[in-house]
Amino acid sequence: QVQLVESGGGLAQPGGSLRLSCIASGTIFSIYAMGWYRQAPGKQRELVASTVSGGTTNYADSVKGRFTISRDNAKNMVFLQMNSLKPEDTAVYYCNAHVASIRTGGYWGQGTQVTVSS
Repeated sequence: QVQLVESGGGLAQPGGSLRLSCIASGTIFSIYAMGWYRQAPGKQRELVASTVSGGTTNYADSVKGRFTISRDNAKNMVFLQMNSLKPEDTAVYYCNAHVASIRTGGYWGQGTQVTVSS
């Protein structure tokens, strides 16, 4: 019904930047919220940043001032600009969206790997 596809992951050096993109497709009536989560090896999945339809954003303390979430409502897309990357940002990053659809609820992308290493 609803698919989320991430792109933009890869390898970056410490202090570098990457931009993640996620597009939602399928039977979508509206999207209440979109966000990014990450999961590092051996750790639980954690919220990185989120944005609701009214524009309010929320960030994990560890990324405040370095990451910026933005959204293109017309294209059902969400972005994560990641600057000043640190090795501890290394993780699989997942897109999440709360979607009004035939089955309203939360949906996840397949994840994209971000590796920060020199």
